[in-house]
Amino acid sequence: MTVPAPPVPRYGAGALADLPPAVLASLGVPGAADVLGLRPAARVCLLVVDGLGWEQLRAHPEEAPFLSSLTGGALTAGFPATTATSLGSLGTGLPPGGHGLLGVQVAVPGTGRLLNCLRWSAADVDPLTFQPAPTVYERAAADGVAVGYVALGQYEKSGLSLAASRGATYLPAAGLGQLVGRAKAALRVGGRSFVTVYHADLDSTGHRFGVRSDSWREQLRFVDLLAERLADVLPPGAALHVTADHGMTDPAERVDVDASPALRDGVALLGGDARSRYVYTEPGAAADVLAAWRAELGDRCWVYSRDEAIEAGWFGPVAPGMAGRIGDVVAVPFAGVALVASEREPWLERMVGMHGSLVAEEQLVPLLSAIGE
Repeated sequence: MTVPAPPVPRYGAGALADLPPAVLASLGVPGAADVLGLRPAARVCLLVVDGLGWEQLRAHPEEAPFLSSLTGGALTAGFPATTATSLGSLGTGLPPGGHGLLGVQVAVPGTGRLLNCLRWSAADVDPLTFQPAPTVYERAAADGVAVGYVALGQYEKSGLSLAASRGATYLPAAGLGQLVGRAKAALRVGGRSFVTVYHADLDSTGHRFGVRSDSWREQLRFVDLLAERLADVLPPGAALHVTADHGMTDPAERVDVDASPALRDGVALLGGDARSRYVYTEPGAAADVLAAWRAELGDRCWVYSRDEAIEAGWFGPVAPGMAGRIGDVVAVPFAGVALVASEREPWLERMVGMHGSLVAEEQLVPLLSAIGE
C-alpha cells in the first residue's frame, strides 16, 4: 500500500492561527498582520463552533442554510486538530509550536506525568507560565478595544481559559439566547469591540453520536440558527466571522494500544488522543518504539519521530522549551482507525466521533463572514 504524504497546516497562509491577528488588524490594532484580507470594522464578533468542520458543513447545506449562504472558505486548524490546541491558536495567534498547548494530553517535561490541557488536570502547573505568550485579547485591550468572551460559566476560571483567553472580560452564558443576548450587548461597548462567542454542543453531540447521526444534523440546525441570530443583532458595519477548532470523523476500526504488547513495550506515557497519539518512551527505547509502531500501524497511520514531525512543519515553528511536550513518537491515523487505550483511557470506548488528525475531515474549518446592516 502507498502511504499518502501528510498534508501540512497552512501556517502563515491560511491557518486558524492567522485569524486572530487578521481580526486585530481589521480593528486597527498596530502591528497586527492580516494574511486573510478581512474587511476593516470597528466591531467584530467571532463565533467559534466547536467541531464544525468545513467538510461536514459542505455536506449538509439543508441543515445549515444560513451558514451555507455566507462568503468564505476553509482554513487549516493546525496540528493536532483538537480543542485545546486550536483555542490556544485562536487565543494567541500563534501556531501550536508557539503557544505549547500541543494536544489533549501532553507531557510536563521533567515530571514523568501528563497534563490534560482541557481539564487542566495538574493543579501545580501554572497556565500563565505553561502558555507564556501574550493573548490577542490582551493586545486588543491594550489598544483600547473592549474585549468580551461569551461562553459557559464553567469554563471561566479553568486553566485552559487562563492560558488561552486571558485579557478578555468573561461573560458567562448558558443556552443560545444568552449567547446572543450577551454578545449583542458586548458588541456595543466602547468605540471598538471584539467579542468571541464559543459554543460546544456540536462537538459533544458528534463525540457521543457521530457526525453521520441524526442527532448531529439536528444540532447543526441550532448552530445555523445561532449564527443567523448573531448576524441579525450586529451593529451596522460590524463583522461576524464564523470558524471552528476542528472537524470530526467516525473511525470504524479501533486499535487498542493497551492490548498490544508490540505497542506497549518501551512506552512510559501515552498522550495525545485517539487520532493524534504522542508516545513517550522509556529511556533508550525511542528507536525501538518508533520501529514497532511503524511495523504495526504504518499502513494506517503516519508514524514519525518527534524530530521528523517538527521538521515536517506539523506544529509550525516550535518555541524554546516546547519540543519536550511532544511525544518521542507521533502516530497520526490517515485511515479510519482510532488508537484507543482501554486501560488508560476507558472513556474513549464511549466515543463515536473523533478528531485530531491531519486529514481534511478533521483539519479543515470554515471561515465565513457577514456584515451588520
